[in-house]
Amino acid sequence: MKNVVAFVEHKNGTARRSSIEAVCAARAVADALGGAVHAVVAGPQAGAVAAALAAYPVDTIHVLDDAGLARAGIDPLVDALESVARAAGPSLVIVANTMIGRDVGARFAARVDAGVNADVTGIDVRGSSVVCRSPKLGGTTIATCGFKHGDYGVAAIRPNVFAVQATPGAAVLAPLAPSGKPPLVTVEEDVEEAAPELGVEEASVVVSGGRGLGGPEPFTGILKDLAGAFGGAVGASRAAVDAGWISHGHQVGQTGKTISPPLYLAVAISGAIQHKVGMRTAGTIVAINKDPGVPIAEFADLLVVGDAFAIVPELTKLVREAKAAHA
Repeated sequence: MKNVVAFVEHKNGTARRSSIEAVCAARAVADALGGAVHAVVAGPQAGAVAAALAAYPVDTIHVLDDAGLARAGIDPLVDALESVARAAGPSLVIVANTMIGRDVGARFAARVDAGVNADVTGIDVRGSSVVCRSPKLGGTTIATCGFKHGDYGVAAIRPNVFAVQATPGAAVLAPLAPSGKPPLVTVEEDVEEAAPELGVEEASVVVSGGRGLGGPEPFTGILKDLAGAFGGAVGASRAAVDAGWISHGHQVGQTGKTISPPLYLAVAISGAIQHKVGMRTAGTIVAINKDPGVPIAEFADLLVVGDAFAIVPELTKLVREAKAAHA
């Protein structure tokens, strides 16, 4: 492998943060390999996304701006990625470890007979080879895996792990031609569940609530206020989701989303192993709970013992005051 190809997800003309992370990770790997970074952007408003990508360290941005792809399913995106990767030659392909990223990455890998490393939290270059690090067994161990054979490999990187740094270079825009293949799937309608603008997997601060909050109101009240003050997102334990207090898209844990925000606040969450699996790699973990013996205290960096309904609003006030003072 020599070059690195980053697949860029986007919506309404804006790239997902996890895809910007993929581009920045690609730069570090390509520099170590002595190769180039190629970014692939396809779909409606891809041109606007490509223009914004010029602020990041990309050598060539391949663009397929086609409004018709909005209803064409996932295969045209794979076609575009495959076209760029084959032209680039032996490459590492980096996608975000999201639903679309994993889908596109896996389909591409099947076409070119490549290996896939998922939920990657680190990428190392050893000579001309690339190895990926990812947590396994609920985060209790870190596995280091390479690519056994073939000219290509796919790394699906965990969101919010790789640093983003705007370092504009002399990116070249290269238009991509449609594959001309008839779509295998036609999307008739998009139904999007109401959710925060920023998902828990991409937020730098996540404020999660558990069964101890007693009902749905705190999730749209005190937790939302605190998350908003930080500029973060609201998460939840499985117990809160199962109770119908908040939608599954907010769930953090083994059967929800695995996240790595720099700051994680667990409010009225016991910290069962299923929840721990989803957030144990957070930078700083703060637990707020009335029980000093709660299991989450064993791995939290800070345990605040007391009534969440008194602590959280006061914390929100302090965060807002601190931000105002530094505005």
